[in-house]
Amino acid sequence: MNSTTPPQHRLTQPLPRTLVLGATGFLGRWLVLELLDRGEPVAAGIRGGHGSARDGQVRHWLREHGADDTALTTVAADLTRPGLGLGPTDEARLTDIRDVHNLAALYRFGLERTEADAANVDGALHVLHWAATRPGLRRLVHLSGYRVGRDATPRYPLPAAETDALYTRLGAYEASKLVGDAAVRVTAARLGVPLTTVNPSSVVGHSVTGEAGQYLGLAELVRQLAHRRLPLLPGSARTFLPVVAVDHLARFLAAVPEFDDGPAHSHTVLDPATPPLPELIGLLADHLGVPAPRALVPVGLVRRLPRALTGADPETLSFLSEDGYDTTSADRLARAAGLHHPPVADVLRRWATRLVADGFGTTATATDPLAPGPRAPGRPNPDRAASRTGRFARFGRFARFTGFGDRRR
Repeated sequence: MNSTTPPQHRLTQPLPRTLVLGATGFLGRWLVLELLDRGEPVAAGIRGGHGSARDGQVRHWLREHGADDTALTTVAADLTRPGLGLGPTDEARLTDIRDVHNLAALYRFGLERTEADAANVDGALHVLHWAATRPGLRRLVHLSGYRVGRDATPRYPLPAAETDALYTRLGAYEASKLVGDAAVRVTAARLGVPLTTVNPSSVVGHSVTGEAGQYLGLAELVRQLAHRRLPLLPGSARTFLPVVAVDHLARFLAAVPEFDDGPAHSHTVLDPATPPLPELIGLLADHLGVPAPRALVPVGLVRRLPRALTGADPETLSFLSEDGYDTTSADRLARAAGLHHPPVADVLRRWATRLVADGFGTTATATDPLAPGPRAPGRPNPDRAASRTGRFARFGRFARFTGFGDRRR
């Protein structure tokens, strides 16, 4: 509730029925906006909780997007602690929670294993165990990872040697998402918690405004393209990197508790009309008025080159695949909820326009208080590190003749 709200109004505010964790993140705020627009009383886990600077910032963003935030309750939650670190007052505010959306995760490549596990494995389990204590729980919705959760019979915990090998092969981010997904699915079944895992593809901007707010992954490839630093493209003619508009995904997530019942569901959410990656980049090159990449570099070649030469983490290359995805369950839920993907070419063009207008995060940082800010003196900037080692890694000395990852502007 806005700190200027009269005390008597606070007393009449309905208790929230939905808790969103990760509410200040790129997707989290769009989900909160969607729920408020539906008239749903919402609680948001905010660092610092009610009255904090973060609270004021997310409310300002919501009001700028036309939301009435009087039905929003903010609580101080820490996913790295059992019970979410909730104090007695905040715990009391969440008495009537029936739906829990866990969108919180640490998304950055080059992570240490301990920090990745704290957020993406232990944090996910803390949310699950807390949700299990809600007497009126209808559903826990866990936002899982891209290319994660495809094992019909997940195993958790894995033997230590197998876990170590997984982290060595994939890197801490992707491995922690795989382990976290399995941990949640196995533990929810054991505890009898109704669970839906949602696996989205690359999330791009708003289908109408193009508004982004996240500048990693595919956005980094668009940045290189826009600055004419992408003469060659990793992958093949069949590389498929599907996308989904952030507002479509927010509407889908909001609909999940209403349409899913029973103990467990899993949905892969992507727009199947997304063109293969070379065509997608060609479409954006034409829209931005820049040259398209001249040729393709097989991912297998990059994998065979020494890591010291390419600078590529294994996890950055695994996203470049020719795989298809089964979206049957997600399509069925979307039809029941009356949802349709907006035209993907229009979404991509509007998103690219907005990325350029935002300076790929530099302009947005100055105007969006929820965007990553400048780093403290003497400390590494994880956001810049993330963009450097995003899904399309900078290729070190290899970049001198391919142009990949050239960050000159």
